[in-house]
Amino acid sequence: MMKLLDTRATNTKVKKTQKKPNSHFAKPVRMASLSMMPDNIICAGSKAAGCMDACLKEAGLAAVYDSVNIARQAKTDYWHADQTGFLAQLTRELANFKKLCDKQNVQGVVRLNVLSDIPWEEHGIPKKFSNLFFYDYTKRAMRLGETPNNYRLMFSYSDRPQYQNQVAAALPTGVPIAVVFKNAMPSEYLGRPVIDGDLSDLDNVMAGPVVVGLTAKGPALHDDSGFVVDGNMIVRVAA
Repeated sequence: MMKLLDTRATNTKVKKTQKKPNSHFAKPVRMASLSMMPDNIICAGSKAAGCMDACLKEAGLAAVYDSVNIARQAKTDYWHADQTGFLAQLTRELANFKKLCDKQNVQGVVRLNVLSDIPWEEHGIPKKFSNLFFYDYTKRAMRLGETPNNYRLMFSYSDRPQYQNQVAAALPTGVPIAVVFKNAMPSEYLGRPVIDGDLSDLDNVMAGPVVVGLTAKGPALHDDSGFVVDGNMIVRVAA
């Protein structure tokens, strides 16, 4: 049986978040994450946002190793074929992760949607593990404000016209909004200050009403769909 959770922080951003000292918890952090192959079902907002090819499918080591994509696809196939079995296994793995964190005297932090947008709050997962802290990015504004206290969300932005109803719904909530920029990082966007979002997701999700600026990487550098925002264009307009 395949393992669902990565508890070794092999994802680059997860590793950065785990290693960076944090002021949010009294203990050091240990991360667990779940990376699935995104599709239009488990990442329902990706089509309107235009982020599937620019950001998700070739994220991280998937652009280098076929085995990474094979493992991600197997998890997604498992979810579609046997959601009950998937959730039961995920619950067991999270329970074991919690035991490991207790033994090591660290704070367990979990990101279950590294490349997906599954509403885990609807499946009761975060509520079952109140001593673990969960966070995710989402493209579905309707999820904002609907999660338990130990599960925080950031909204993922796209400038595409067909996505603006989601942006309009997310802005008044005051949650951090993640924007992928290429060429330049502005100091302000959407009427909010821009912070460096490439350092730690814990800092990002706790930051309040800011724009979390993420630097375009890989295929996102060449994206012209509207998902990735060209910082040079913002500077020119402001001037």
